[in-house]
Amino acid sequence: MPWSTSRRTVAPSSVTWFPLGLLTRKRIDLRYVGLVMKHIGFLSFGHWTSSPHSEARSASDVLLQSIDLAVAAEEVGADGAYFRVHHFANQLSSPFPLLAAVGARTSRIEIGTAVIDMRYENPLYMAEDAGSADLISGGRLQLGISRGSPEQVIDGYRYFGYLPAEGVTSADMAREHTRVFLEVLKGEGFADPNPRPMFPNPPGLLRVEPHSEGLRERIWWGAGTRQTAEWAGEQGMNLMSSTLLTEDTGVPFHQLQAEQIERFRKAWAGAGHGREPRVSVSRSIFPIVNDLDRAYFGRESNSQDQVGFIDGGTARFGKTYAGEPEQLVQQLAQDEAIAAADTLLLTIPNQLGVDYCTHVLGSLLSDVAPQLGWR
Repeated sequence: MPWSTSRRTVAPSSVTWFPLGLLTRKRIDLRYVGLVMKHIGFLSFGHWTSSPHSEARSASDVLLQSIDLAVAAEEVGADGAYFRVHHFANQLSSPFPLLAAVGARTSRIEIGTAVIDMRYENPLYMAEDAGSADLISGGRLQLGISRGSPEQVIDGYRYFGYLPAEGVTSADMAREHTRVFLEVLKGEGFADPNPRPMFPNPPGLLRVEPHSEGLRERIWWGAGTRQTAEWAGEQGMNLMSSTLLTEDTGVPFHQLQAEQIERFRKAWAGAGHGREPRVSVSRSIFPIVNDLDRAYFGRESNSQDQVGFIDGGTARFGKTYAGEPEQLVQQLAQDEAIAAADTLLLTIPNQLGVDYCTHVLGSLLSDVAPQLGWR
């Protein structure tokens, strides 16, 4: 009983090699850089505030605008619509109604989360919700899960009815919830059927329904350290890595993240999984192509990594990329973690509205991505 308490393979034709001098006026040390097609999507934290300067002033605004943004993103050629999940905050929380709605309104893009805090989740009910959303979308769900991030309240999961057993941490509890969730997604029966059911049962043990075939391979783990990335690889989950790592070795963020990805892939290979994993990284990237872009993000052009403290430990935050397209091509070509990933998620300022966020996404897709071989 389960409940007791790619890297993308790329064809040679999609890899382009040519001198970076054709891409930028500035000289860099590497003469040639391999340019690989990437999945490119957006990641929204779904903030709302009553401020008159915000385009999203209520939960209703954020939910409806999130659907509209996903539709617009598909129209401009993006590959994914992803949403962050937070509890006890003026942000998106319960993701599955939103994912189902996005799935019903779109036809091509991947839809997902980055990430769901598994400390709060009932794995069986979550498997039903996820299966439903995946079937509505036609198998496009890419579900990012994790042990969670710093919260708005103290031990918020206890208000949802979950407390770690004695001697067990909340992170351990999240991983146990994850173990059960992954087991249930296999679609194997585990529940004893009632001998006098209301409706006829199929033979054998019963599983939760609806079951969506293939969803198990589209589960991602949001890893904040190199060690948790290795664990994700061992468990056969794809890797999500954001603009924050909860450790620091003194090297630039993108190099630390690239090492995390390398260790994930080694752990995956060592576990002997029979498929190629996928890896996503998140970045704040703002092409400056007009005066409004410059007013919003021009001052970020000299952004650097930041080091701080989260949950009692040192953390490194990745910098924001902001500049004219030619500058961004130069800078992004040096980002080792982006180069190692098959999927790039752009963190978007959802409070600036659907039109502006679509503009930012479209600018990257048309003015930056092709120059890097991502399109």
